[in-house]
Amino acid sequence: MSMLKEFREFALRGNMIDMAIGIVIGTAFGAVVKSMVDNILMPPIGYLTGGADFSELAVNLPVPGDEPVAIQYGLFINSLISLLIIAAALFLVVKLMNRIRRQFEASPETPSPTTKTCPECQMEIPIKARRCGHCTSVLAA
Repeated sequence: MSMLKEFREFALRGNMIDMAIGIVIGTAFGAVVKSMVDNILMPPIGYLTGGADFSELAVNLPVPGDEPVAIQYGLFINSLISLLIIAAALFLVVKLMNRIRRQFEASPETPSPTTKTCPECQMEIPIKARRCGHCTSVLAA
C-alpha cells in the first residue's frame, strides 16, 4: 500500500505536471514551427535555389540476388537543411521573446535606505535618528 501512496505523490508532484504541460506545449509548438518552415520558409528557398530537391539523391549498393540497398543521403541533406532553418527560426523566436520579456519586466527601483550606521559604534540606526540608541552619541544632521 505504501508503494501506491509513493507513486501517487510522485505522479501529483508539481514538477511532473509542469513537465507534462511543457511537453504538450512543446509538441504543439514544434508542429507550428515545422509548418512555418515547410510552408513559409522553404518555398522561397526552393525558388532561390532553382527548385533544388535533394530527396532523390541516393547511392545504390548492389546486393547479389536481391534488390540493391539504397543509401538515401539526399533525404539526410533535406533533414539537415530543415534542422538549420528550424534552429534559426527558433533562435529568432527566443530572441523576440527575450526582448518582449525585458520590456514587461519592471526594473525594481532601488529602495531608499531606512537605516544608517552610527559613526561611533557602527550599529544600524534609523535614518532619521539624531542620537544613537546604542551609544547615545549625537549624530550630525
